[in-house]
Amino acid sequence: MADDTTLIRPAPTVRTDSGAAPAPTTNPLPAPPPARRLPTPRSQVERRIKRALWAVLALTLIVAVGWGLRPEPVGVETALVQRGTLVITVDEDGRTRVKDRYVVSAPLGGTLARITLHPGDSVDQGAVVARLVPLPAPMLDPRARTEAQARIAAARAALSQAEVAIARAEAAYGYVRREAERQRALLGAGATARQALEEAELAERMRREELASASFGRRVAASELRMTEAALARLAGDSREEFLVRAPASGEVLRVLQESEGVVQPGAPLLEVGERDLLEVVVDVLTTDAVGIRPGAPVRIERWGGDSTLAGHVTRVEPSAFTRISALGVEEQRVNVVIGLDRSAAGAVLGDGYRVEASIVVWEGQHRLLVPGGAVFRQGNGWATYVDDRGRARLRVIRPGRRNGSEVEVLDGLRPGERVVLYPTDNVADGVRVARR
Repeated sequence: MADDTTLIRPAPTVRTDSGAAPAPTTNPLPAPPPARRLPTPRSQVERRIKRALWAVLALTLIVAVGWGLRPEPVGVETALVQRGTLVITVDEDGRTRVKDRYVVSAPLGGTLARITLHPGDSVDQGAVVARLVPLPAPMLDPRARTEAQARIAAARAALSQAEVAIARAEAAYGYVRREAERQRALLGAGATARQALEEAELAERMRREELASASFGRRVAASELRMTEAALARLAGDSREEFLVRAPASGEVLRVLQESEGVVQPGAPLLEVGERDLLEVVVDVLTTDAVGIRPGAPVRIERWGGDSTLAGHVTRVEPSAFTRISALGVEEQRVNVVIGLDRSAAGAVLGDGYRVEASIVVWEGQHRLLVPGGAVFRQGNGWATYVDDRGRARLRVIRPGRRNGSEVEVLDGLRPGERVVLYPTDNVADGVRVARR
């Protein structure tokens, strides 16, 4: 049986540099494992800070990725919903024309001397504007004599008709002038409205213009009578004297229709004379628009070449329409609307046949809730718009009223101060994020 005692082996001898053998040592026992150190409070805080920093970094990365992948807001243009004045107009191109235009024609056949007048030259009433040398043979036949006598009779009838027109115009003007004076007196006493006075003054101005036009017509008829009588007197002899054609009224030469010398027939137009200060505007509008136009409606004349806007009023809507082919080849029924200018000073700049743009007011309303027309669109059987609600587009059904070319009256569905999206594209929908441009 083995002894329980532990055998101790001799330790190896280690020589030193001196050569002497050290004393033998015993084999030491294995070192015990080091004791486990407990974490200090400082290390625990550092570990928690590191974990918090990693968590913040991960959260920041997630937020950045989500922010980068989110849809971009749709850029839109917006407009403010506010109250204002809505004016509905009929906008069409028009042309100016001289109100009292006189075409000077040859009262008899003959040889016309060259006309020395040019467009724009001023002429006085009775001034010589053309010279005619009668042709001997045609002026001696009985038919020419009978025709001259008939022209005298027609000229006398025209003069009588002009005098009757003057009498009628004077009576009408006297009535409306007294009516205007009564309205002024009533307005001073507070017994009538200002609108009634304005209507009376407008009627007075229109009747005064009619009286002036009738006076010009009488002078024209008298001049025609004198010329036809002189022509008949020359039929009796074999005179080779010149026949002087005189201006029927004072004004400017608008056009020279026959400038060169040559033979002209009786009634051939020679030139046109008129007063450029007495202008009116003729606008042809669709018959559907003409239904809402009334005489006396205010008119704005724009884009006529000047910096200001000219004012006018509708004097007459012609009763008969005509057919015109549009630029797209569509037949349109149109009617002429005659507009009188309120400022005669425009005649010093405008001329006969000038192009203008006229806006005829057919309706005007104040304190109306208005939105631009580009913000309203069809939604089913009704109308809707998009409202900018704190960066989100919200579909809003509205009830529109009257509208013109740029604005729409809103009767229900919007409030003043809201912003609507203009011209929404297919990218704009209910709830989509939007950004104002």
